Amino acid sequence: MLAVSLVVILTCLLGGTVAGYHAYKISNVKIAKPEGVSAQSYVHSDDAGDSSAQGEDGLIDSAAMYQKISDISSYIRTGADAFLLAEYTYLAIFLVVFAGLLLLIIGIGHNITVAGFAVISYIIGAATSVLSGFIGMRIAVTANSRTAVQAEFGYAAAFNTAFKAGMVMGFGLVSLGTVILYVLVCLLALKFDKWDVDPQVCQELFEALAGFGLGGSTVALFGRVGGGIYTKAADVGADLSGKVVEGWDEDDPRNPAVIADNVGDNVGDIAGMGADLFGSLAEGSCACMVVAASSPTLFNDWKALMFPLIVLGMGLIVSFITSFIATHYRQVTAADQIEPALKLQLLISTIIMTPVAALASFVFLPNDFVIGTKNTHNWHIYICVLLGLWTGLAIGYITEYFTSYTYRPVQECAEACEAGAAPNIIYGLALGYKSCIIPVFCICVTIYFSFKLSGMFGVACGAIGILSTIATGLTIDAYGPICDNAGGIAEMAQMPSHTRERTDALDAAGNTTAAIGKGFAIGSAALVSFALFGAFVTAAQIPYAGGVSLLQPYTFAGLLFGAMVPYWFSALTMKSVGTAAFDMVNEVKRQLDPESEMGQRIRAGQGLPDYAACISISTKASLREMILPGLLVILTPIAAGLFMGVECLAGVLAGNLVSGVQIAISASNTGGAWDNAKKYIKNKLGSAAKQSPVHKAAVIGDTVGDPLKDTSGPSINILIKLMAIISVVIARALPREGWFRK
Repeated sequence: MLAVSLVVILTCLLGGTVAGYHAYKISNVKIAKPEGVSAQSYVHSDDAGDSSAQGEDGLIDSAAMYQKISDISSYIRTGADAFLLAEYTYLAIFLVVFAGLLLLIIGIGHNITVAGFAVISYIIGAATSVLSGFIGMRIAVTANSRTAVQAEFGYAAAFNTAFKAGMVMGFGLVSLGTVILYVLVCLLALKFDKWDVDPQVCQELFEALAGFGLGGSTVALFGRVGGGIYTKAADVGADLSGKVVEGWDEDDPRNPAVIADNVGDNVGDIAGMGADLFGSLAEGSCACMVVAASSPTLFNDWKALMFPLIVLGMGLIVSFITSFIATHYRQVTAADQIEPALKLQLLISTIIMTPVAALASFVFLPNDFVIGTKNTHNWHIYICVLLGLWTGLAIGYITEYFTSYTYRPVQECAEACEAGAAPNIIYGLALGYKSCIIPVFCICVTIYFSFKLSGMFGVACGAIGILSTIATGLTIDAYGPICDNAGGIAEMAQMPSHTRERTDALDAAGNTTAAIGKGFAIGSAALVSFALFGAFVTAAQIPYAGGVSLLQPYTFAGLLFGAMVPYWFSALTMKSVGTAAFDMVNEVKRQLDPESEMGQRIRAGQGLPDYAACISISTKASLREMILPGLLVILTPIAAGLFMGVECLAGVLAGNLVSGVQIAISASNTGGAWDNAKKYIKNKLGSAAKQSPVHKAAVIGDTVGDPLKDTSGPSINILIKLMAIISVVIARALPREGWFRK
């Protein structure tokens, strides 16, 4: 036990130290004129908008410009804090109600002790997820203005600022989640002098431990759905009223929705995404431990039970070593070096993790053991971890191919825009469907061989493999929204043209890495969900061989219903974005009305629009519209299990996983491709893009894709995981045939 504690605690301490150090350094970057820089940056500004940063001769006043940067950053921070406070207030009420429901279902249907531990785990998991999302949001709103300031003086400093801010998110989240889960398991161990006192009760408490992952994913669901509706309502509203109607740049300060758009990048793409991947980490680890606890050999071996946490801890060391390549060994000094540097992080971390996973497998697992009906070996588990690890890399690179404008798929979308928006939509949808093929094939190979070697424990270890370098994945994922905000701040503050060229280059690469991050999250969600399915089968005591037959009408009905749920969920979230965006467009039209005094003043750049009104619209709409999708996800497995029984619920989970993965991949990649097609055309046309019908066609495609790539697609990751983890936690309390069938 001492060796395990040292590995987990020391690696998490390293990760927490890295996160804290970079957070401290970034927060100390001053938003002010550096020493030795003249009072004015002698770059002429021809941009429309608020001219308060320009002197009488048209030159940019540095002092006024830095003050504008500070003010804009303050607006974004205030908006993000206000939204998260409102969201977490609603969420706290829901968590209390749902915790009571869990206590009731498990306590009456099975065992009150197990129910109590499940609820405690659930609350701790939810609190950890909230804290993880808040840390990510806070460092993002601190770093985006600093990235813009650093971009004025070169690529290296700006890249490092955004990248290290991403490291705060990645290392902080993994360290926090891993160490808290380990402490929770140690508290569980205090109940027994010896593990073998009552193996059945111990295994049930490990199933209750899955409540930790359930709490994390509950927060992630509302964070992703609420944050996604918030950011896309603002983004779509800003695009339709600003870029399409007015022909303004994306972050023109005259657009009333622009601050809400930037706030949304932080609450949706940072806080929501962090909670999402924290949920994967927690659920994958819990699934692995639940299945391991069913093995008499592994159950009495503390090192083997803690294997997933050991792998995650070692992955922190690997990610730390890998980060030096981007920040020290191969520093970014030009635009064409940004994307290769970020892609290299994925490759190098995977290569280094390969022998490290062997060390973990051969040192901490017994040579031979029985899991389920499988006689397996530690080298089998090593292969399972490798399959998951390299599947994650393959999915990342395939996602990049279909979403980066350096490759033909996105370029074809851009070329289709010459014939209008409709061909762009057609090409983008086809691209998204095609992009499912190789990722799904990779996931199938991983599941098949992992199950062949080590049963469901092998699949769970494959999920841990794809999550082992999650700190690196989170780093490059968080980098994208930070650079997106930095570009918006640079444009709103009317920073010199060379600064905006640099932030645009950083943002373009970040847009691709954000898409890669979504692909990584979907791949991990697929493996984690299947591992959780195995944990559910174990907890529900369904035999792997012939336990559930698709020929049974209730099982097949569950399969069809489960396959439909992601479509229902997507429809709810997309309609919510459309409803909120409609309100946003009307508010922007009201403020920009050329017949009103306010509209004339804003258009002339003689004052700021009412940003707070648009922030309020996004906040209220997201909080209102996230309730129904959330209830759909949470109540479906409970209702199916209680009324129709475990066989029907097994069908629901299988159908949900199978269709959800396809929709998530195609939606995310379609939206990402449309976004980068717009950027490709903008870069190609330069200043002429504003009035070009080709660019407007691309903007329409991007606007359609926004709710796909940032709301529905990522939220489905959580949908398939959350339904599975709920099923694991309540499995022993469910009737075999269900109340309705009885």
